[in-house]
Amino acid sequence: VAAADPRVLALAAEVTESREQDVPLLLLKLKGILNDSSLGCEESKKIKQDIYDYDLTQYCMLLLKQDHARLCGGWATAAQLAEILSHCCVGLEVKEDPEEFHKKFLPSAIDNLLVLGRRLQARFIRAVKDREKQDFLCWFQTVTDAICWLLGGHIRLAECVLQNDHFLQLLITDDVETAAIMMSVLHNILRVNSSVLLEVDEETLHSVLDELVYKLSSTANPVIGSSATKLLLLVAKFGKQLVELLTARYKGLKGLLSKQWTGKGFDRDLNQLLDLLYLKRSSETEQMQRQHQAACIIQAAWRGFQMRKRLKKLPQAVTTLQRSFRAKREQELQHLKKQKEDEALKLQMQLQRQRARRLFHERQLALLEIIHASQVNKYMEEMEGKSALTIQRFWRGYRARRNFQQQRQSLKEYKAAVIIQRAACKFLEKRRRRRPLSPWRGPKGLPDEQRLALQQKVDDYIKLHPASQMSEEMSKELHMQAQEKLAQFLLRGRLDRRAVQRRQTLLALVNTDVELLLNAPGLAETTEKDLDVFMSRSIPVATKARQSHNTVLKYTRWPWWKKLGDEFMEDGVIPDDALNAELGTLFIGGKK
Repeated sequence: VAAADPRVLALAAEVTESREQDVPLLLLKLKGILNDSSLGCEESKKIKQDIYDYDLTQYCMLLLKQDHARLCGGWATAAQLAEILSHCCVGLEVKEDPEEFHKKFLPSAIDNLLVLGRRLQARFIRAVKDREKQDFLCWFQTVTDAICWLLGGHIRLAECVLQNDHFLQLLITDDVETAAIMMSVLHNILRVNSSVLLEVDEETLHSVLDELVYKLSSTANPVIGSSATKLLLLVAKFGKQLVELLTARYKGLKGLLSKQWTGKGFDRDLNQLLDLLYLKRSSETEQMQRQHQAACIIQAAWRGFQMRKRLKKLPQAVTTLQRSFRAKREQELQHLKKQKEDEALKLQMQLQRQRARRLFHERQLALLEIIHASQVNKYMEEMEGKSALTIQRFWRGYRARRNFQQQRQSLKEYKAAVIIQRAACKFLEKRRRRRPLSPWRGPKGLPDEQRLALQQKVDDYIKLHPASQMSEEMSKELHMQAQEKLAQFLLRGRLDRRAVQRRQTLLALVNTDVELLLNAPGLAETTEKDLDVFMSRSIPVATKARQSHNTVLKYTRWPWWKKLGDEFMEDGVIPDDALNAELGTLFIGGKK
């Protein structure tokens, strides 16, 4: 094993023994060691290996995260350390544990360089003096060059840089100078590793493309426009997949490029990008035309099939059309006829009202001529009272009909509850009657001693309470009194039954009138036949009798499953709930 370079050994020992504030300035000596022109290729690699083995490279990387505004040398030292770190890492071949160098050290170095770049960018934007702005911009350029140099030596770091949040924050800026530098860094990344856009995740790719398109749409600076156009052209040249993404995600990109950036000094790159985008559009147009042609062929075949199918059904369709046309014409004629009848009826009612009003006024004038002047006020008061009574009567009738309509549902529910309760009571009564009685068990026999004791008690009671003797005349008189009381009781029972039957008849008639009122038409639709129904007592009874007869016939034709609840009834007897369901509370002669 070759010995380490004495300069590296001396620097490592000096860094170890020095204070923390002096370490950045000491590490700047690495720049002179690395830039020694007398070193060959192998000797340069050996020195980089020694620097890495003695942890000087780690020192440089860790110092990049510190706030250099408080350290010796300031931000200029930080920029030089970034350049030294990138030169130490490029061309270095780590023999011991290379996996840790590639997977841990290099990503950490990239992250620290990007953090340093963000700090320099922020201070450049906040700087007021031109001298400060020039210094910060120069140091920012040095750091970005170090990043590009490190990416050139390690291509796999391109994906790590693109997916780093600090890189996206550096790219998303409105400052022209730093934005142009970052787009040049992105251009170097894509030039070094052209397939990196296909390796990163979709969110990172969309973020980068969104920022580039946003810069094209939000600024008129030709430097930014040229850099963004070159980057989009480079992206579009990598593959059809990225071109499809550009055309699908950014619909107005072609119009934006052609209208806003034509004639700004980079027409060559701009025309190449537009050609790629329009080429994709033309291929999509050809595919859409082929699909449209295929769809037209399918539609033509389908329309032909449908037309042939309709021609087969044409006679039936013509018949159906004629039938529907005649029905519609008949309906229109009926509607016109009904409309004319309604208009005639309306006109007739209007004439009748006018005639009645005229007759009323003529009658009023005639009465006023007949009545004495002193009686006019009294007559007018009487007429006003009669009018008020008429209005009140009509209002009470309207209110009663409205309340009755509102209570109809509750009345139906009450009747239904009564029918259900009656049926349940009958069912329970039938089941109670058919329940078998327990066999009668006579009393147990008494022993002889108890029997003699009871006999003695009976004899003693008879002796103490002898029976009174009644003559034959007294017996006959008592019999006659009993017969008279029995005849009075039977006569009173017959009268009570007649009264009960009369009450039931009146109640059935009232219920019949209630049902007729429920089914009666309104006052505006009342005819003479409806008046006859209410004036005659025989018509509703005959109607209900006919309905009861139809109900009896319908009950006899019921299927077996509707008579399951009547298996305990005698043959030929129709349940009352069936009649009540059909007739309500109609009184039927001879039935209680």
